[in-house]
Amino acid sequence: MLTICNKVVIFIYITKQKREKTMYTTVNEDGVLNNYATEPQVYCAEYPAIWEQRKYVLQGVFATLIVTTLVLVGFSVS
Repeated sequence: MLTICNKVVIFIYITKQKREKTMYTTVNEDGVLNNYATEPQVYCAEYPAIWEQRKYVLQGVFATLIVTTLVLVGFSVS
């Protein structure tokens, strides 16, 4: 799947290089201009490494503690 994704990225990058030289504008039959935004570069996401996964677990624990503390303070105040 990674090789397929790399081919897509290369294809999009080549077509993007060709498109940057032209304007993204069309004109309809009434003479109204229609401008198009440039497309962002596409890339494939990689699965996080084991140390990144551990960091995400630690962040989740801290977020859970903060939310739990806020809920308990809210109940105690009301």
